[in-house]
Amino acid sequence: MRHLGVIGAGGMAETLLRALADAMPAPLDQLSLLSTGSPRAAALLERHGARIARRMAVYQSLPEMLAAGAEVVAECAGHAAVRQHGAAVLAAGRELVLISAGALADDALRGDLQAAARTGGGRLSLPAGAVGGIDALVAARLSGLESVTYTGRKPPRAWRGTRAEAVLDLEALHQPATFFEGSAREAASAYPQNANVAATIALAGVGFDATQVRLVADPTLSGNVHEIALRSAAVDFTIRLEGRASPENPKTSLTAGYSLARHLLNRVSTLIV
Repeated sequence: MRHLGVIGAGGMAETLLRALADAMPAPLDQLSLLSTGSPRAAALLERHGARIARRMAVYQSLPEMLAAGAEVVAECAGHAAVRQHGAAVLAAGRELVLISAGALADDALRGDLQAAARTGGGRLSLPAGAVGGIDALVAARLSGLESVTYTGRKPPRAWRGTRAEAVLDLEALHQPATFFEGSAREAASAYPQNANVAATIALAGVGFDATQVRLVADPTLSGNVHEIALRSAAVDFTIRLEGRASPENPKTSLTAGYSLARHLLNRVSTLIV
């Protein structure tokens, strides 16, 4: 990886670039941001870019960034950006590192992205995001999975602006309240800013319809809690992660940005873990 492109200039991109700046073993040739008119992009490059790459640029169109030679494109801008740019990145033969996995609950979109990758020679890759145990989940899938359940617990403020407000009085909660139980497909579609984890687990395991999801508003929490429980022919396990919320966006776990950074650092490191 000599030229990294990043779609977006918000909180996820901030976490990603800060982590890369601290850990990059050697500078890239170029770091590019795709951002349409946002002054944040230039500010991000000014803060972190010099420690990541020799050259930096902000582009307002994806074709310009691809023409400049971006080999790996990291998506940090949400489901709409996946729909708008994903297929073009893959059709151009580049790697798309996608953090907004919830967009792939749309079968048609996922099919279009995979078709573009096959046609153009690109590759679609998913970091683990805010959750752990994905490596063990994929290994267990090869042995035969019996059940996978994901429970997401976040403080009430993380559910503001979502459908949870129609089910609960978030401001008046004094104890944990479950407001959603269903499939990963339903969760990822109904709560796109909060349920990317459910989508990643579904893709790694038994699929969107068989993966069971519970979403909980918990006023006793300050961060985000992710729990996976699975049964398989090879292993049964339960894992619980208590993550810190992103300072820029309480709906997003801070771990997700670092997971994306880890994925990219493995592209340039001599030892991959």
